[in-house]
Amino acid sequence: MKKLSEYLFLGTLGGALYYGFEIIFRGFSHWTMFLLGGLCLVFFTVQGRMVRWEDPLWRQILRCSIFVTSMEFITGIIVNKWLQLGVWDYSGLPFQIFGQISLQFAVIFSGLCAVGILLGGYLLYWIYGEEKPHYHFL
Repeated sequence: MKKLSEYLFLGTLGGALYYGFEIIFRGFSHWTMFLLGGLCLVFFTVQGRMVRWEDPLWRQILRCSIFVTSMEFITGIIVNKWLQLGVWDYSGLPFQIFGQISLQFAVIFSGLCAVGILLGGYLLYWIYGEEKPHYHFL
């Protein structure tokens, strides 16, 4: 039950933070972005736990950036292409694929991944008494 509580907490927090981030920077969001943000924060924390926070931070950021970009692509294909909801479209940007992912946003999301990795690890330590993360860069 403790793990379920942790995952629900992280999922809700990640969803709320990402949804709020979009509201602040885009002026709108979509409920699917809440789900995607929640899933990403859970992943950031789970991947850190799986390596017992031993992997260098740059490797964790790379792993999480690949995950986020993959999930954005999958979500975009479903939400924007199949369901035609038009939540986002990167077609006008260089280095994009099907308008669903772009290099510029992948770089931005990598910064958010760094914040999410640190946030998830420390919140579980402070709130749930989990192992204290020990981040290192190299």
